[in-house]
Amino acid sequence: MGSPRLKKAKTFFSKRSPSLMTTSETLLQPRKGEEIIHASHPQHPLAQVYSPYLFTCMGCKEYGAGRRFKCLRCDYDLHDFCALAPPSVQRHPLHSKHPIVFSTKPGGGFLRSACGVCGKTTKGFAYRCTTCSFEMHPCCAKLDQEMDVPSHEHALILHPESTFSNGDSGFICAVCGRKRVGQVYHCSLCDYHLHAVCAKDMVNGLYLNGIRAPEKKNKFGAAARIATQAFGGFIDGLIEGIGEAFGEVLIDSIAKGKR
Repeated sequence: MGSPRLKKAKTFFSKRSPSLMTTSETLLQPRKGEEIIHASHPQHPLAQVYSPYLFTCMGCKEYGAGRRFKCLRCDYDLHDFCALAPPSVQRHPLHSKHPIVFSTKPGGGFLRSACGVCGKTTKGFAYRCTTCSFEMHPCCAKLDQEMDVPSHEHALILHPESTFSNGDSGFICAVCGRKRVGQVYHCSLCDYHLHAVCAKDMVNGLYLNGIRAPEKKNKFGAAARIATQAFGGFIDGLIEGIGEAFGEVLIDSIAKGKR
């Protein structure tokens, strides 16, 4: 996909219905009075706004807060880094081996692909490698090998041994207090670890606006666990029933032998 096409907004600031924006949202001055026309929402222009509330980006399907591009006619929001994503990156610091290309369509078919940085499923906009199976969320593409984060006094470096290919990374995150899939940043001076998935909140505006992303429950996983438990209970009952029947036959045979 090419770069978003820019269109001048002649009446944007002077003729806008108050019902299209709450009082807590403020317009960020577009450069030279311009809006963008994005390929994912060509029917209306998108204006850059700031709102401290949580939203779901219609591009990458992930959460955000604060700065965004918003359609003032319908409920459509994009992260600024999704709206202004370059069509390709030749040498990204988190995947310097091959070029990555920006895609607006989810990959992987029925079995969705996972981000090579945070380990979460990619459900919409993503950068994909032209050579291997690596891909990442646009938000993860804003991360680097080394980061300064407000939650720690020292610079954090991406841990060379953190992985999610065999379950969780094995590191307890100082922010969420959990072990999770995905890559991990660590402090080389002290025992401090930060999941890449938590570091994303420094980029998508959640940390800045004091918001913690709600956990999305995996309904398919929950259904699978229930089905597994039910099947296990059925098997246990079946074995127990077979055992009881076998025991009854054995006792009956012993009784007949004593006659």
